[in-house]
Amino acid sequence: MKEKWIPYPTILEGTTIELIPLEKEHLEELYTAAADKELWANIPSDCSDKELFYKNYEFALSERENGNQYPFVIRNKQTKRLIGSTRFFEIYPSDRKLEIGWTWITKEFWGTSVNLESKLLLLTYCFETLKTNRVQLKTKDNNFRSRKAIEKIGGVFEGILRKDKIQQDGSTRNAAYYSILDNEWNTAKVKIETQIKEKQNIHHQQS
Repeated sequence: MKEKWIPYPTILEGTTIELIPLEKEHLEELYTAAADKELWANIPSDCSDKELFYKNYEFALSERENGNQYPFVIRNKQTKRLIGSTRFFEIYPSDRKLEIGWTWITKEFWGTSVNLESKLLLLTYCFETLKTNRVQLKTKDNNFRSRKAIEKIGGVFEGILRKDKIQQDGSTRNAAYYSILDNEWNTAKVKIETQIKEKQNIHHQQS
């Protein structure tokens, strides 16, 4: 069994959201939030399918026990509702590296500060608590919206892995790989914090 680098329970609390460890009792409410097919357009498995959702998220729980993944649910602090999920995976304590991914949020929070705040919480924990050397992020090579978002938070493009993943429908996916290193974190953190403030200012002006 792999060394458990991330202790349980690890809870990351932000201004508008909190990231709490996924538990079995979350699955019903989380699936209700995840049932929108559009949320899975750029993720290899379409977890709007209930059977596939439970299979993937129960697997994530078992992988946490093995030290290979650490899944979170994203909870809105004001309403206490679950509005998405994200996780650490590809966890390698001996090399001080991991990946952030499997991130989705409900459409009502698209364009808000939620995704940025989630990334800030995760990356701060990685670099300031775990003392990681490297955090990896990846997306479909043709998902230019996601690639631009990763670059805006300080992700450095490393290349395309061709036919990196076989998707649910049997087609192959090319993946664009990015990373943030420990010596790049301070700059990335400022970028993310600046974007969160901009999003929140727009929200206040509209409300």
